[in-house]
Amino acid sequence: MADDCFAHPLLAALYDPLDPDRSDLDAYLRMAEEFGAQRVLDIGCGTGVFALLLAERGKEVVGVDPARASLDVARAKPGAERVRWICGDATRLPPLRVDLATMTANVAQAIVELGDWQATLRGAREALRPGGRLVFETRVPGRRAWEEWTREQSHSVTDVHGIGAVETWVQVTEVTGPLVSFRWTYRFAADGRTLTSDSTLRFREREEIQADLDAQGYVLEDVREAPDRPGREYVFVARRP
Repeated sequence: MADDCFAHPLLAALYDPLDPDRSDLDAYLRMAEEFGAQRVLDIGCGTGVFALLLAERGKEVVGVDPARASLDVARAKPGAERVRWICGDATRLPPLRVDLATMTANVAQAIVELGDWQATLRGAREALRPGGRLVFETRVPGRRAWEEWTREQSHSVTDVHGIGAVETWVQVTEVTGPLVSFRWTYRFAADGRTLTSDSTLRFREREEIQADLDAQGYVLEDVREAPDRPGREYVFVARRP
């Protein structure tokens, strides 16, 4: 199930205005060109930012996400008709043969259960053509990014068109081994309403991910750094033989 920040209609509509800088996607656009990908599966496409950037460049794109509210936002954007949108996840896809499958931002880490993670890797592999690649990112556990997820360091107020001022912050609620749970709070100045969204991410070690990829029949081609967060994130490039 999708977290409220993606599944609640109001919060889904706020996702882009509250996080307008998506320069983190530039590296993925470059890799799509590097690998000569013409058909792309965007797993966890959310509000469709990356899928639409690909479509603008003439790619054939399938965007899949379990949060219907986020897909509703994506479908309302200019150019949305050029993308095939699927409400669901990578474990139950129609027959596809794509050149590239991606999981950007927190998508890979948000799949916390081992069985779900294995099924996602397997589903992505089945969607890839032989020689196609899966690319995804995950934070380096040793950098302990969650220690910065405090109200003091994350608090902001954003004026959103048609909604007014929205106050937001994040707070870690629990750390249990590789699992980190946290809560986003949204406070609306117009009516004083407060909404929250709880999430959990799994911080996997590099060796664990490589073993998971090996088990699902991938060949690990490369482990890169996220250009905008050097030393803080791994970017895995795995190929279907």
